[in-house]
Amino acid sequence: MLRTTINCLICALFLSLAGCFDKPSGYPLMDGGTLNFNDQHGKVVLINYWAEWCKPCREEIPELNAFQQKFSDQVLLLAVNFDGVTGDRLKQQATALGIEFPVLAEDPRQQFGVKPSGVLPETLVIDRNGQFRQVLLGPQNEEKLEAVLKQLSVSPQEQ
Repeated sequence: MLRTTINCLICALFLSLAGCFDKPSGYPLMDGGTLNFNDQHGKVVLINYWAEWCKPCREEIPELNAFQQKFSDQVLLLAVNFDGVTGDRLKQQATALGIEFPVLAEDPRQQFGVKPSGVLPETLVIDRNGQFRQVLLGPQNEEKLEAVLKQLSVSPQEQ
């Protein structure tokens, strides 16, 4: 009886400690709240890396805004500052560049096991099942991103 009680206490201790080491449930968003990639299954997730000093990034943002608006039912487009800028400075830069889609306050790259390419702009493609698929280097436009959707067997909307 004593042995059973001790085993039960040890199991309870391990189970309670296991909860202490869980990964945070989400990534903070610039405007508050968090985003959990596990909640995005069913949508293609595009994670776009940008920097204030990057001219091609500045040129692609209006295209990304239009794409996210057009395909918001199929795609979640996210922005990540390449330089790791945070707080008010991040908000100022994102506003100045006209980013209209969610901005992550932390880089989720490690979750997908993808190393930085060192090229900007850079966009990570996560499929509808939450699996990393590819890196898109250089500026993207609506046509290129629609081709990615087709490649992932997601039918682009008809206008």
